This record gives sequence, structure tokens and C-alpha cells, in this order.
Amino acid sequence: MSVPTIVLVHGAFADSSSWNGVIARLRADGHRVIAAANPLRGLASDAAYVASVLRTVDGPVVLAGHSYGGSVITVAAAGQPNVAALVYVAAFIPDTGESALELTDKFPGSTLGPTTTPAEYPGGTELTIGQDEFPGQFAADVDSAPAALLAVTQRPVALAALQEGAAATAWRDVPVFALLTTEDKNIPVASQRFMAERAGATSVEVDASHAVAVSRPDVVAELIGRAVAAVR
Repeated sequence: MSVPTIVLVHGAFADSSSWNGVIARLRADGHRVIAAANPLRGLASDAAYVASVLRTVDGPVVLAGHSYGGSVITVAAAGQPNVAALVYVAAFIPDTGESALELTDKFPGSTLGPTTTPAEYPGGTELTIGQDEFPGQFAADVDSAPAALLAVTQRPVALAALQEGAAATAWRDVPVFALLTTEDKNIPVASQRFMAERAGATSVEVDASHAVAVSRPDVVAELIGRAVAAVR
């Protein structure tokens, strides 16, 4: 197999810059990397956009998703023959019909809800984490200055995207890797463990917040590198 391209998909309340530390390490190791802009408007439409990005890549792809980006890659990779492996980083790994909100609430522990503020936009309702609450909720192990920047640059997510069930489950057809974050206040680690075990994932646990790609880019890059090595 030719050398895979790594495609990264951010989740809710974040943008592609949240992968910067991971990208720097992957590129230093000689990997080709694309960070896709996840629209965060609806699961089916977000997945269709990411699938369109995948179709522009020549050769195999290792596809990684963070948080809600895990739901997106699960659907986007279905029927995409160039996707060789999936990597879930503090992410949802839904089965058919399951939504991000459903999986968040499957086990106790998430404190995300009270920190979010809804606002109307032309397509419906979107959610934002309060800037004061963001560091403690999303990025408790990130230094204060970069955590504040993450709060300011966060991308709101459409509520409908978190409520929409997955229409496909690509993780049934390719190798799966998962990084589980034990100090996560968005997705309880019990939920992450349940999903990873169900998907038969090769799993690694790390004492990190939901913003693990920012606080521990070394661990994230290492797991993605393992996925690349496994499919070459």
C-alpha cells in the first residue's frame, strides 16, 4: 500500500487550528496531512462535505476525528474505498441511529450542558460554550492563555447536528484506533470506553481534558502514527 494521507476532522466548539500541535508532529515525521473544515451544521451534511474532501485524495487515507468529528468520520468514511483506518480522539463512535447527545448522556459525568448558550441562526439553533466557562469545561489542562484563545475562536455547533443519528457506521469495515481521555468533562470516559470496546478499537487512555489534541499533541500524533503504520 502507498503511504496514507492523514485527514483530520475537528469537532464542535473548535476549528482546524486545534490540531496545530498534532499537525506539526505528524509533518515532522514525514506524513502528509489535511485538516478539513467541519461545517458543524448537521451530521449528514457535515459528513457529505468531509466525504467530498476524501474524494480529492489520491491513495489511502487515515481519517481522524475529535469529539463530534468522530460522528462525522463514522458517516463520511462509509463507502469510501480509500479510507484505510479510523482514529477517534476523545470522540463519538456512534452506531447506526445514535446521536452525539444520546451517547453523551449514556453514562453520567458530562457537565457540558450548563456551560452552553443557545442562539438562533438562519438555519436553527446553535450552541456556544461561555468564554469564561470554556477553559474549565473544555480545556482544563491547557495553559490559560491558549485556553482563552480557544474560547474566543470556538466554532458554534448547530444543535441539530448533535441530535442527528448516524446513517452509517464505517468503523465496522476498517481498523479502528481510539484515544480515551479520562479527565474529559464533555464526553464521559465511561461513554468513550463503551464506544471503543464496541467498535473493537485499539485503545489508549490518557489523563487529559477534552482538548487533548492541544494539551497532549504528542500522544495524539503517536496514536495516529500507529494507525498509519498498521495499514501501510
